[in-house]
Amino acid sequence: MAQERSEAGGGVQAGGKVGWAIVGCGVIGPWHADAVAASGEAQLLACCDVIPERAQALATKHGARWYTDYEEMLAKEEEVQAVSVCTPSGLHSPVAVAAAQAGKHVLCEKPLDITLRAMDAMIAAAEEHGVKLACVFQNRTYPDSKKLREAVRTGKLGKIVLGDCYQKYFRSHEYYASGAWRATWELDGGGALMNQGVHGVDLLLWVMGNAKRVNAQCRTLVRNIYVEDTAVALVEFENRALGVIEGTTSVTPGYGMRLEISGDDGTIRWEDGKIVRWDVPGEEAAAGAEEKAGEGTAADPTALNIYGHLHHVRDLCAAIRENREPEITGRDARKAVELIKAIYLSSRLGGDTVELPLSYDDDGPGIYPPLRRREL
Repeated sequence: MAQERSEAGGGVQAGGKVGWAIVGCGVIGPWHADAVAASGEAQLLACCDVIPERAQALATKHGARWYTDYEEMLAKEEEVQAVSVCTPSGLHSPVAVAAAQAGKHVLCEKPLDITLRAMDAMIAAAEEHGVKLACVFQNRTYPDSKKLREAVRTGKLGKIVLGDCYQKYFRSHEYYASGAWRATWELDGGGALMNQGVHGVDLLLWVMGNAKRVNAQCRTLVRNIYVEDTAVALVEFENRALGVIEGTTSVTPGYGMRLEISGDDGTIRWEDGKIVRWDVPGEEAAAGAEEKAGEGTAADPTALNIYGHLHHVRDLCAAIRENREPEITGRDARKAVELIKAIYLSSRLGGDTVELPLSYDDDGPGIYPPLRRREL
């Protein structure tokens, strides 16, 4: 089903802007739409959702056409050059592959997808059809995130010893009940790590470098869900440093994301987009971040600001104009999901060491056999 564009939309690209479409108009889709509108470099031409009312509401707000079938949208919207994929996580790959086959560039919400095969299909389709594949990890975009990475990569902390990530969030029973796909292995791909914690895992890998091996335990301790609500992992990185990843959605009141990176010459603590401790002898303290991820996201997933998504939209527009790779490519975004899959595998094996990279044979769901559900 398609709906004609309103007069406000005009039906044409204005001023050489990148024509944009959104597939998935639920919680995160409107953030992409607002970022496109604010970018000054793109114009939203079409919206698609299997729930007609969602697609129509978002399209009406932005003067776009609306659809309930993304394949129909891709076939009809010739002026669309880029597509935001905002569907449930386990449905990212089919949409992204179809968009690439239609010659459209892709900005995919995190995680890239929930299996190695699905992610590799997306990457292969983008490469085969010569389009860009970008992924949203907005925590990388903040100025203090870049300062943290630069400090590690330029040796300001000396030899890196520890790289830790803590994500102690709160998500209510109502949150998990708000969408049938949430907290399912089939569509969410996991729980506290794959949905919420993937942000911190990605940032930790971006700062520290690739992981080499992991030992982990995952549990469902509080929530009435099939996936994990709590996970702890010990990671060894390729640079021989060690680290801890903690992720949960079951603590009150919930705290923001925190990274602590320690070397033999100094330590930096980063919280929700801002460096809060800069303990590097002989170095002036880094300035605070200009933007933060959004107040209250530790307990409310909708309490974002537009900064990160706006950055990603503008970056993909620039990548299209300049014929370069986006800042976060599909191959780059794949790493966080692979590490989370390794954490799940280690937990299924009772905490045994799991080496990276993984094979497709390691790409199964679950945190322990037999899969158990806590009844409250």
